[in-house]
Amino acid sequence: MAWIYLVLAGLCEIGWPIGLKLGGTESLSRLLWIGFAVVCIVVSGGLLLLAQREIPMGTAYAVWTGIGAVGAFTVGIVVFGDANTVMRWFSVGLIVAGIVGLKMA
Repeated sequence: MAWIYLVLAGLCEIGWPIGLKLGGTESLSRLLWIGFAVVCIVVSGGLLLLAQREIPMGTAYAVWTGIGAVGAFTVGIVVFGDANTVMRWFSVGLIVAGIVGLKMA
């Protein structure tokens, strides 16, 4: 169950950069997006807390931030038009390899 909590925490970790990105605009929904970011931060942290009851802290933290980083990277390319280069994908592949290595260790 701890790994499920950790994956869910990582997915929530993707939400707060999105909320901050959209909350930084001059739209009427600005406060809603900032609120979304705050909720994602709290839920993500709470799920990480639950996951760390069984998963070593260093492993949990690395996996949590890795899922968030890879997810935010992907959303940035797909939704926000961030740069889509081979070197950026290779670098994200190294993050994924690290996450898989920690899970296997």
